[in-house]
Amino acid sequence: MSSKKLTTSWGAPVGDNQNSITAGQRGPTLIQDVYLLEKLAHFNRERVPERVVHAKGGGAYGYFEVTNDMSKYTKAQVFNGVGKRTPLFIRFSTVAGELGSADTVRDPRGFAVKFYTEEGNYDLVGNNTPIFFIRDAIKFPDFIHTQKRDPKTHLKNPTAVWDFWSLSPESLHQVTYLMGDRGLPATWRHMNGYGSHTFKWVNAEGEAVWVKYHFKTEQGVKNITQELADKLAGENPDYHIEDLYNAIENGDFPAWKLYVQIMPLEDANTYKWDPFDVTKVWSHKDYPLIEVGRMVLDRNPENYFAEVEQATFSPGQMVPGVEPSPDKMLQGRLFAYSDAHRYRVGANHNLLPVNRPRVEASNYFRDGNMRFDGNGGGSVYYEPNSFGGPTETPEAKITAYPVSGVAESVAYDHDDHYTQAGDLYRLMSEDERTRLVNTIVNAMKPVAKEEIKLRQIAHFYKADPEYGTRVAEGLGLAVPQEV
Repeated sequence: MSSKKLTTSWGAPVGDNQNSITAGQRGPTLIQDVYLLEKLAHFNRERVPERVVHAKGGGAYGYFEVTNDMSKYTKAQVFNGVGKRTPLFIRFSTVAGELGSADTVRDPRGFAVKFYTEEGNYDLVGNNTPIFFIRDAIKFPDFIHTQKRDPKTHLKNPTAVWDFWSLSPESLHQVTYLMGDRGLPATWRHMNGYGSHTFKWVNAEGEAVWVKYHFKTEQGVKNITQELADKLAGENPDYHIEDLYNAIENGDFPAWKLYVQIMPLEDANTYKWDPFDVTKVWSHKDYPLIEVGRMVLDRNPENYFAEVEQATFSPGQMVPGVEPSPDKMLQGRLFAYSDAHRYRVGANHNLLPVNRPRVEASNYFRDGNMRFDGNGGGSVYYEPNSFGGPTETPEAKITAYPVSGVAESVAYDHDDHYTQAGDLYRLMSEDERTRLVNTIVNAMKPVAKEEIKLRQIAHFYKADPEYGTRVAEGLGLAVPQEV
């Protein structure tokens, strides 16, 4: 027998949780049964709107430990001091599927890390791929529409997918990556993570560099076949969630080494690739990986909804020493992610325990939905003021970065979307190439219009003639003679 009293949400004891109040045994239910109304109303609101992207996922707590002091490059304390440990929360996810979709579908995986630093939360929100399909945020809603359901049939639409990709050649590099073996990671523990975008690091002297993040799994990269992925999708659609949970429960704590690539600011003007184009990578020969530290996951959440579903991440949540770059995709995400959280979870999402910083947050934000703390009490609620309210920290201002030009809609200068995609194809073994081509052919067969297939084949051919030829032959279409 439990000693705890069942109460309403306002703390009053509940007299009967099995029978509603009615007018007699068969009479209608009475509106005065406020506990029934509260129970049903709360039940109707148990599901916040699911994320538009990255809806299905799982998470865990852990820590990050510095193994190589980075103070030469950044004043961000999370990366400074060998042995320094910072608690963190991570969320893995698929991108396109709904909340109930299968974990093992061919899709990029979200790799979002929230560092609870002494300077506030730092969110590093990336994927298990170092690149992305598009490079300007204005195209993002259209791209995601193609990955979601057709508004007429409510079915996935491969024609829309390949139509968009064939008309957006910058996607070719990521498409080649996704359709290859790494598009189906065996588990979240057996994949790498990337910040994907270029960021700016600034040290205590105000000196800046460009930086890219790479999390390398210590478990080794492992992938699964399409056949096994399809089998698991039917037998255990929560396979990746279960794997991560069981590994941590059994004390088999997954770990990743964090490395960065560092580029001097001036190289951005002369490098062979635009370093702010998220559809491209930097050569490791040009900018070698530098070890920073080690991430270990060692604790599962106590409640999935409270800690995973309500976790919010935004690349705009930075700390001193980390700043944005002119990456157009990143610039859009700086707004879009936090705005999604304000809609989905509420304006006060950062007050929730999983999102709350481990340092005191002092500001003039007030009110809003779900403001469940003291709401600032009677303290001063505007700034500037004469009553000792919190004031600015000038040292936290971003470093100066010169910009120039005419305000207009401008594309990236570099339009070589084929060299790096071709390099990736040529890096693959013959078995990997065969699987890649077979995956693409099977994915493109349902496309309704032949012109879309031919347009996409031309992109593959420009990346590597063998690549395009094999896809064309697999689809029974003419091999491009000249592109």
